[in-house]
Amino acid sequence: MRFLIDFFPIALFVAAYKFGDIYTATGVLMAATVVQTGIIYGIDKRLQTLQKVTLLLVLVFGALTLLLHDERFIKWKPTVLYASMAIVLAAALWVWKKNFLQILLGSQLNLPAPVWSRLTVIWIAYFLFMAAINGYVAAYYSTEDWVNFKLWGYVFPVVFIIGQGLYIARYLKSDTEAGTGS
Repeated sequence: MRFLIDFFPIALFVAAYKFGDIYTATGVLMAATVVQTGIIYGIDKRLQTLQKVTLLLVLVFGALTLLLHDERFIKWKPTVLYASMAIVLAAALWVWKKNFLQILLGSQLNLPAPVWSRLTVIWIAYFLFMAAINGYVAAYYSTEDWVNFKLWGYVFPVVFIIGQGLYIARYLKSDTEAGTGS
């Protein structure tokens, strides 16, 4: 269910682009992201920082796209978001000596500290990869190709989530077995 909530703004964006243009699609993306944020708030009764930042960036970059009639803003928004997330996670881990990923998810996952550190580095690498690939497609391909990439590029987060799940599964299994063996 959550995947559908996360995916529907992009799906509507692509559909609006196919039936209209990038500017229509941008307006639809802005509206869909506001609705998505409202649904998430309605379900969780709160918003995570990433959801707030995503909404802010979609609205700011979307408004710039529409006001200046320049599609580059909406095309570069994902690169800015992913690069920002990588920078924040990296600065937190290596400068402030805080593991934001563990702070956010530690109550849901019981993992050893070194695993949290490796997981954060993996997330940093993933965000940098996504920033780079979006930037590359936005810079060197047509808007049509970029929109198609936004739709089919969802394979990257799916593969990342599955890979992350496989990585942490062995640590979760050990905790479960240790708890039942007593």
